[in-house]
Amino acid sequence: MNTSRIAIFIDGGYLDVTNREECGAVKIDYAKLASKLAGNIEILRTYYYNCLPYQQTPPTQEEALRLSQAQKFHSVLRSLPRFEVREGLLVYRGSDKKGKPIYIQKGIDIQIGVDLVLLSAKQQISHAVLIAGDSDLIPALVIAKNEGVLVHLYHGSAPHRKLVEAADERTKITADFLANVKRTA
Repeated sequence: MNTSRIAIFIDGGYLDVTNREECGAVKIDYAKLASKLAGNIEILRTYYYNCLPYQQTPPTQEEALRLSQAQKFHSVLRSLPRFEVREGLLVYRGSDKKGKPIYIQKGIDIQIGVDLVLLSAKQQISHAVLIAGDSDLIPALVIAKNEGVLVHLYHGSAPHRKLVEAADERTKITADFLANVKRTA
């Protein structure tokens, strides 16, 4: 590849948690976020991965509202230039000792890994930004690096240590960082 091109991979669930922990969940301008992450490198595409909210059968009114809002949000992201939304499945796994429901994301990490490996192996990108914290992504990250892709990890307060070590560059997502990509309207 003669030109520099970047793909951005966002684990939406991870970014949501990091955003809440760092600054109480500011409204993010995703076009601004992609631009900030890319710097002066041409963006091939920004991939956003998340699950739609869990729905009982039949769904409660609250669940139906959350689903509608999430679908609308995903639709807005899909309308942004060079954005792709990939959805996984949220699975109910029972309740904890306090009765709080436990939900598990299914399919997100594998989708991120496949996209990262495929774009790297096909020499579609020279750079990758990964907003994630899960060690399941280490094999894909290593393959991307072996294919000559520079991988920059953006992470929250407690990413998996080996994921941080595997990345070429690392940046902690802070309240200041999020303030710079805050939606203004």
